[in-house]
Amino acid sequence: MRKAEQDGTTVGADADVVAIERAMVALRRSAARRTLARQAAREGGRPVPEGAAFEVLDVVEAAGERGAPAGVREVADALRVDQPRASKLVAAAVQAGHLRREADQADGRRTLLAVTADGRELLEAAHAFRRSVVARVTRDWPAAERAAFARLFTRFMDDFGAVNGPAGAD
Repeated sequence: MRKAEQDGTTVGADADVVAIERAMVALRRSAARRTLARQAAREGGRPVPEGAAFEVLDVVEAAGERGAPAGVREVADALRVDQPRASKLVAAAVQAGHLRREADQADGRRTLLAVTADGRELLEAAHAFRRSVVARVTRDWPAAERAAFARLFTRFMDDFGAVNGPAGAD
């Protein structure tokens, strides 16, 4: 058996590419296991919501930051779900008081989504907790390494989005 087959790498694959792919899988699995939500619960803080319903808030917030208002279609595209599923997720966020629907002043047939004060509070708590975890994970890293990682990871995600379409458009 060849070494590449023994250690699980793809024949001819660059070792760095293999390491990045493995890290991507580990990150995806961590998200799927709702690791941050469980960690927040263990630490006794405010629960950090995760999952598709909360991702709607992330999408609407990111769209607003880009100056591009979001409706159900944009949520569906960003989450890579069909419009009926996106509509249900949006309806749940509206019912929970995290989003509100607003008429599009430029197109009366269209409804836009806006984050409510409760939704903003939820987003801010989630951002604060996520950032605290990143800060803890990287606290012993030299500042230059943390800055390089931030730059390279952001570049990677931008380039990944350009190849595969933006993941969540955020």
